[in-house]
Amino acid sequence: MSLLFELAAVNTYRGAAHVLRAVSLAVNEGETVCLVGRNGAGKTTTLETAIGLLSVRSGTIRLRGQEITRMPTHDRARRGIGYAPEDCGNLQIGRWLATDKGDGGAVDERIAALFPEIEQLLPRRGLNLSGGQKKMVAISRAMALAPSILLLDEPFEGLAPVVVSRFIDAARKIKGMGISLLIAESNVTNAARVADRLYAIDRGEIIFAGDPRRALDNEEVMKTIRG
Repeated sequence: MSLLFELAAVNTYRGAAHVLRAVSLAVNEGETVCLVGRNGAGKTTTLETAIGLLSVRSGTIRLRGQEITRMPTHDRARRGIGYAPEDCGNLQIGRWLATDKGDGGAVDERIAALFPEIEQLLPRRGLNLSGGQKKMVAISRAMALAPSILLLDEPFEGLAPVVVSRFIDAARKIKGMGISLLIAESNVTNAARVADRLYAIDRGEIIFAGDPRRALDNEEVMKTIRG
């Protein structure tokens, strides 16, 4: 596999708080990687740093070998980094999935294959969507930009088991489209169902990297992740 995306020894602050401490991780072409950890461990900060919503104090971010550490968020999106936040807030999906005419348009075939009901959600506003529907919107919005790598923040959080299974199936289909994924997830069992490789983070530091099955068998890692 060829290397697609990487963070190398990245340090990120939120105000005066030093959140990410020399975080290094990599995602290869056609690979699904999960970043697991309990709430507050640094997962969201990692994704927000990767997409450029938070500035790097030190360290390097690269996409296909090109440094993008100081590149603005919108330029990262144009270069193929898609981002689906955990809380997509009050948004109208038609605004993001509209055609060049700006009239709401038709949904991209790849998105329709993942979530057929998206077409029916076009006229509705974000406040009128369920939690699962909002996650569909967030993923569809990112997919509409035809990314080469998709960053998903807690896509399975707060969902019923049957809905989690559907989103895991969607993640597998996205990978089948040739799109790499970096998924932040609190539940290591769910992460292990979809990940090719897994990183565990705690207090802003990577404490494990490798096969998801090894993480499940590592008592110390599991204890730390579950708090």
